[in-house]
Amino acid sequence: MASLLAPPASTRVFPPPPAPPRRPAVVARAARSRYRFRTDDDAVVDVAVAAAEGGGYTVGVEVPPLPGARRREGGLALRPAGSGEAVPLAPPGDGACPAAELSFQASRAPFCLSFLLTDDEGAEIRTHRGTAFRVPVGVGPGSPAPLGLSLSEAGAANFALYSRGAEGVLLCLYGRGGGGGEPALEIELDPFVNRTGNVWHVSLESVEGYFSYGFRCGLFGADHPLLDPYAKLIGDFVAADPVHVKEGTVPSSVSCLGSLANPPSYNWGRDKRPCLPLENLVVYRANVALFTKDKSSGLPNNVAGTFSGMAAKIHHFGSLGVNAVLLEPVFPFDQVKGPYFPYHFFSPMNSYSAEGCSASAITAMKDMVKAMHRNGIEVLLEVVFTHTAEGQADGQMISISGIDKSSYYIADEIAGCKSGILNCNSPVTERLILDSLRHWVVDFHVDGFCFINAPFLVRGSRGEYLSRPPLLESIAFDPVLSKTGTRADPWSPLGISNVQFPFPHWKRWAEMNTRFSIDVRNFLKGEALIGDLATRLCGSGDLFSNRGPAFSFNYVSRNSGLSLVDLVSFSNGDLASESSWNCGEEGPSENSAVLQTRLRQIRNFIFILFVSLGIPVLNMGDECGHSSAGSTSYKDRVPLKWKALKTSFVKEVTGFISFLAALRSRRGDVFQRREFLKLENISWHGNNLSEPRWEDPTSKFLCMHIIAENDGNTPELTKGDLYICFNASEEPASATLPAPAEGSVWLRLVDTSLTFPSFFTTESNLEVQQVLGYSSYEVKAHSCVLFESKRDLPQFLG
Repeated sequence: MASLLAPPASTRVFPPPPAPPRRPAVVARAARSRYRFRTDDDAVVDVAVAAAEGGGYTVGVEVPPLPGARRREGGLALRPAGSGEAVPLAPPGDGACPAAELSFQASRAPFCLSFLLTDDEGAEIRTHRGTAFRVPVGVGPGSPAPLGLSLSEAGAANFALYSRGAEGVLLCLYGRGGGGGEPALEIELDPFVNRTGNVWHVSLESVEGYFSYGFRCGLFGADHPLLDPYAKLIGDFVAADPVHVKEGTVPSSVSCLGSLANPPSYNWGRDKRPCLPLENLVVYRANVALFTKDKSSGLPNNVAGTFSGMAAKIHHFGSLGVNAVLLEPVFPFDQVKGPYFPYHFFSPMNSYSAEGCSASAITAMKDMVKAMHRNGIEVLLEVVFTHTAEGQADGQMISISGIDKSSYYIADEIAGCKSGILNCNSPVTERLILDSLRHWVVDFHVDGFCFINAPFLVRGSRGEYLSRPPLLESIAFDPVLSKTGTRADPWSPLGISNVQFPFPHWKRWAEMNTRFSIDVRNFLKGEALIGDLATRLCGSGDLFSNRGPAFSFNYVSRNSGLSLVDLVSFSNGDLASESSWNCGEEGPSENSAVLQTRLRQIRNFIFILFVSLGIPVLNMGDECGHSSAGSTSYKDRVPLKWKALKTSFVKEVTGFISFLAALRSRRGDVFQRREFLKLENISWHGNNLSEPRWEDPTSKFLCMHIIAENDGNTPELTKGDLYICFNASEEPASATLPAPAEGSVWLRLVDTSLTFPSFFTTESNLEVQQVLGYSSYEVKAHSCVLFESKRDLPQFLG
């Protein structure tokens, strides 16, 4: 029987047509799977597959008589496909029928037994379709839960896939390297056996000898295999032309497969999440590849641009006072469009590891998270669940639309959107997203998420807005996810306008504050009411009044727009939406006056970001003059230049950021608050303690006096008042400082108009910056100044 043990290089298992439940005589009691085939001469062939005692499998074949069917004279033989060796069926006895029993070793499963029957005259008997009889061995009905691939310790595998609309599903198994694009084994799932509700499922006794898998779904994606949406480990890429697959790239003619291996085990040791209070965060947004990809990072080529590269630069975050890193999406994505167009939600990008494979990426990311936690830094992920790479890569490498577009996607096209939008609030998509988020929290120890394109998370099946979106409510109260930080970001990578909108939050969701960026930019270019700035300084009460300022994630620049340096260097007509100002000359300049103004503006942006109530979010490269030459396009983004850290400009900017981060921590009573400042603890002034001209569009000067909250019972813990001046005009303004408390004096901590290192003050030289109460201080054009009152100064200085 040796010829029966080796299936053809590429075999396909078809379920037989449904038939009356007649039981074959051979191995009927032990049979796991039974099949009935109709023959091309209107007879039937029954096949039973069972586990044999002591291991292996037995396959029983019999040809029972049917009333009215032509009676066969003479003997029958079973002839395996691709073999000339025939196995005679035992002649029928009294009341019996022709039958044969075959034995197979367990190590060969799963495989397909393909055979024909011949009569004593040599005539072939086939199925009613004119095909050979094909029977799967080592294949069971499987279980509908959990979704995805489940591997047992014994090596058995269960596959479960949700697809309501597919008329049929084929499980495709591939050999090493994708088998040249052709599956080594295809198993067609029987809807009467392998389907429960809308879940298709099948089990295999073993997947030894196979390395990756995919699905072909009837109606949707039958021409190419589709990636299992729940695959935890990405396997091979297969293409019609194998040369398309090189260096981890994913061209449009490539299909991505799931791996049949278990994800690598990982020892988290004594890893402990920092669990920082929300109000204490200082966030740095970064792209994994661009952060260390440049040779100036000093990292080996296989480490640069990877998770390991991020971990190697932890000291940089510490030097800035950063305690949370927000990573651009790390899901596998379309490399043409960028990380905001993912095609999978359960694994990290292969190219973010030294080896460029899924298992390596998983381990490298966990190593990075563990290293961050060891240094007190939280790891936050930007995630995109509102759309996928469908339509961007011809639907070849992604899975969801090919598996069940009607269940996963919003039916009607949304105005202004050219890409398909996932129906995030349908039960099946909601489950997919929740399972993905829990996977990243439980398996990768991620500390929180920022949801990109958040307005589309509140859409219903027809694109309508929902007042209580099921997905957002589930996340807010999920026993696992509610313990992590969740932020909504209205920015859309689909080219739709970036606007703040009423977001359902249950007092648990924070938001990226787009209005903060717009109002601060407009103020510093002299085009905003000072009341708009005052609102942002105080924590954006117009947006977060029933949550608190800690739910406002403030930023002045972001990865999807101009960098901080470009924000003060470019303002051509194409950048009108950026509210930028080039300070008098477009692009690179050698004009000292222009350069001086740009330097002040950079300091002003950073200063306002850190002295505003809310969470400051730094953008990668803003600390070192990173520029994309005025472009906001993703394709024009360049890696961080680490050599810039050695320049005097970058040293002063990074030192300033570090100083402000320490100031926020030291004065957490003002800047790190869950609740808003009391009205009686804030007063506003214009020039020389006059009333601010709130409604005057020409007014560009504002002073903010923050009166510290002290109980008076612990003098040694008494906090001083703060007086902050903002001047966006072309002319200097006069600020008169109010009288400080008895025994206190004003100390100037920051003046962005001064030269380095004098423009910010450490506690080692405080005496030099003392200013008396009711003194007039000149606030230079385009500058900001910060004063703090101190008591017992001699003791403090000593």
